[in-house]
Amino acid sequence: MNRTNIYYFVFLFFVCFSCGSKPKGSFSTKGPSSAPDYSLEENWAALPWRKDFADETPKGLTDGQATAKVDVFYLHPTTYFGDRDYTDWNGPVDNEEINKNLDEFVIKNQGTVLNNVGKIYAPRYRQAHIKAYSMKDTVSAKQAFDLAYEDVKSAFGYYMSHWNKGRPFIILSHSQGTTHMARLVEEFIDGKPLQKKMIAAYLLGIPVDLDKFEELEPCTYPEDINCLIGWRAWKTGAKPKLLEKEVGYNVLVVNPLSWTTDDALVGKEKHKGSVFLDFYAKPINNVQNAQIYKSILWTNKPKFKGSALLVTNNYHRGDVNLFYLDIRENAATRVNVYLGNK
Repeated sequence: MNRTNIYYFVFLFFVCFSCGSKPKGSFSTKGPSSAPDYSLEENWAALPWRKDFADETPKGLTDGQATAKVDVFYLHPTTYFGDRDYTDWNGPVDNEEINKNLDEFVIKNQGTVLNNVGKIYAPRYRQAHIKAYSMKDTVSAKQAFDLAYEDVKSAFGYYMSHWNKGRPFIILSHSQGTTHMARLVEEFIDGKPLQKKMIAAYLLGIPVDLDKFEELEPCTYPEDINCLIGWRAWKTGAKPKLLEKEVGYNVLVVNPLSWTTDDALVGKEKHKGSVFLDFYAKPINNVQNAQIYKSILWTNKPKFKGSALLVTNNYHRGDVNLFYLDIRENAATRVNVYLGNK
């Protein structure tokens, strides 16, 4: 991999919040595209009976979807950054460039993490523009997020009605995916019959307010089921301004090396494996430590070819990849506990 490609990886994977152009006008100035029809396979980035990028695995790992006894409903992070041709508040689900990035990069690097234990279902949705998180037009931003959520709700409803057939399932999401998934879990799973079918929810990359849930609580041991998991990775020692805004909030944060909620430093010897530049290489273990600091997760700077170019202390885009094998093995543990209890 040449220097240009390494820089592109670092830029895209860790610090792409400033990408693209801003949405033009208010949300109401241009109507959104039609809602996706989730009976059409083209509106899904991954389905377990179809060959897609959710079937891929790093070296030494195996895709177990064919015999999996549980499902995984995965919701991807933002891949819609906008350009001069796409400046709407919500992105289309039929744009080849957006979908290529989603499938070949995001689905491969994140959507595969649980293909050892579950059948992967990953809908495309009219995601809100990345700038919806930061623009002053909060009314339009909320409308954009609400529109995206309607798609997510529709996709989950279709999955439940047509494909789930009463099977236990795992929730997996990252970044904007978690913005919507936390809302969905609150409305349709927390304190509802589906809670007993949900093995765990990995809600990564966005602060999740635990006080919004009536019954669901954080997982506090590696074997816990019917519970919530979440973190946001930052370089050890980082004290971002967002922490000031989160004082007093009961934010979900679980250490992905100990799978507990205490703030003890867990050393690199507990780290199962990261997936970096070459997805198809063997995961690299014993390279990340982890410690809960207030409402975020501290971890040491990753080391890989080209990591000297990584100057940010926000490891948001690495929330999954830094702890890829840890997540994978932990989910297997929770699935075995769940199935063993039946």
